Amino acid sequence: MKRQLQAMIAVVLTVLSTQVIAQDGRVKTIFRGNLQSSGGYAALTNKFTTIRGDYTNLAGLYGGWYINHRVMVGVGAAASTNNLRVPQQFSTDPNQSRTWQYGQFGLVTEYVMNSDKPIHLAFHMFGGAGFTLQYQRDDWDHNSHNNTSDENWFVVAEPGVQLEINLFKWMRLSPGVSYRATFGSDGRGLDDSDLRGVSYNATVKFGKF
Repeated sequence: MKRQLQAMIAVVLTVLSTQVIAQDGRVKTIFRGNLQSSGGYAALTNKFTTIRGDYTNLAGLYGGWYINHRVMVGVGAAASTNNLRVPQQFSTDPNQSRTWQYGQFGLVTEYVMNSDKPIHLAFHMFGGAGFTLQYQRDDWDHNSHNNTSDENWFVVAEPGVQLEINLFKWMRLSPGVSYRATFGSDGRGLDDSDLRGVSYNATVKFGKF
């Protein structure tokens, strides 16, 4: 009798497992958010912000794996492109016109709500490393090997939100706003309070959504 009961249980479990796998051709799990589809995309972004009170333009790139039309997990980087003049009292060489360079790179995640709607929200999070340094902008091409000084590293966390617009199946426009927080900066004239601030972002995304 015991063997018959064990055999019946085995048959029932086999049938149930077959039915679970057969549903829509996908394997289900015990947790919500089963892997139904995946894709990926890359994004070109430009941020308008301030560093030490001066206007700063940050150009960036990020991208990664897009899971279930909801979550993107990837990497990204951004750096300043305009001239951020270093005041003489903070310059490593007062006889030269020095400029600050800001950069950051690390992990990027996005959570997209109602991705199939023409206009929807996307919540963005960056976490990683940031750096600043000084250099002589006018002589960068000819003297880049010994042109930098006051290299400064710190931690960056930048949450944000985007209004995502589906232009095509493969292209999206995502204007948004984010807040950059830094931890541990000790560059000359650049502590955390000088680097933290709001960014207004213009982002274009390309890929399989």
